[in-house]
Amino acid sequence: MKFPALSLFFAFALPLIAAPKPDELKIYKKVGDVELKLHIFNPEGHKADDSRPAIIFFFGGGWNGGTPSQFYPQSEYLAKRGMVAISAEYRVKSRNGTSPLECVKDGNSAVRWVRTHAAELGIDPKMIAAGGGSAGGHVAAATGIAKGIFEEGEDLKVSSRPEALVLFNPVYDNGPKGYGHKRVQDYWEKISPMHNLDEKTPPTIVFLGTKDSLIPVATAEKYRDTMKKAGVRSELFLYEGQPHGFFNKGKYKETVKEMDIFLTSLGYLKKE
Repeated sequence: MKFPALSLFFAFALPLIAAPKPDELKIYKKVGDVELKLHIFNPEGHKADDSRPAIIFFFGGGWNGGTPSQFYPQSEYLAKRGMVAISAEYRVKSRNGTSPLECVKDGNSAVRWVRTHAAELGIDPKMIAAGGGSAGGHVAAATGIAKGIFEEGEDLKVSSRPEALVLFNPVYDNGPKGYGHKRVQDYWEKISPMHNLDEKTPPTIVFLGTKDSLIPVATAEKYRDTMKKAGVRSELFLYEGQPHGFFNKGKYKETVKEMDIFLTSLGYLKKE
């Protein structure tokens, strides 16, 4: 039996639920035969001579895998709100045989490249935020906090520090009792965001589920309190019963709303 009406419905409905797609791709770094790209979402009518705030997202995956598409939804949303939103590629173990050190180097390279090319991208170089989830949250936080993890040969006169951080269940304590310590034990003191907080740390918002199996609530609270003691703005939103990686599932709308409020308060978005 055929259902022409039902088929017609799905034919028209599919475009409405199509996955977000970036407006352009830009290569920001080459390492050997590896090319790393930025997946860029631009606001409608965006021009190169604009000077808009921007955010760079880093995907999660334990420093082992993952893809930029994880943050396409947030990027599309922020582009519609007037920001240039970017989801960055970076090297991971499964594809490139790399360690967390290279992940952070790539994170710093991405922020530095965007700031260097801000004029051609239509971006305000003084209003670049970074964000990410899980290990990508670590990469984002490390660009704003960890010191001296840079790719050789880059222009260090151009800062790789973002002006704000948006972190989704980030693995930001890599100390002896923190996440992934064995993989970074030779250099954990310089790569662990928790252990490099100071008065220069960018204002930060963090989203965490209370049932996260990787990041204890106590760790998030310590991070927030340490930032506040340093005189830096830090906001923590806890979501009851939510597991690791919840932010693109059951609480997407809630986390995006708080992200919007946070970025609006910093002047990155206009009040609606």
